Amino acid sequence: MKTAIAWFEIPVLDFDRAMKFYSEVIGEEVKKHDMPNPDMLYGVFPYEEGHGIGGALMKMEGCNPSADGVTIYLDGGDDLSPSLARAEKAGAKIIFPKTDLGENGFMAQFIDLEGNRIALHSMN
Repeated sequence: MKTAIAWFEIPVLDFDRAMKFYSEVIGEEVKKHDMPNPDMLYGVFPYEEGHGIGGALMKMEGCNPSADGVTIYLDGGDDLSPSLARAEKAGAKIIFPKTDLGENGFMAQFIDLEGNRIALHSMN
């Protein structure tokens, strides 16, 4: 096993709002992906297939946003400050500002527009 995580899904209620929010936060487009189940909406984060971890936004019956479950750390790039500022500008509630983790870099956490607790990580 190369990594503990292979794929992640962030549950959303307002798919279009979530697509716009996360595209703003990461500074790249989250792309809608057609699924075989017509009752499922899926927006895929940009990633290099076969190299690293990918993930998606998902709207489907029974999948509900939560600030109390698992925390997903998105790559904040070279410095998570610009992504965190974009998240706040787009309406996120910052719950942990950029925090120094010593040799492990920096982290910050926010509540997205759907009610999920999401984190950012960078080495600077």
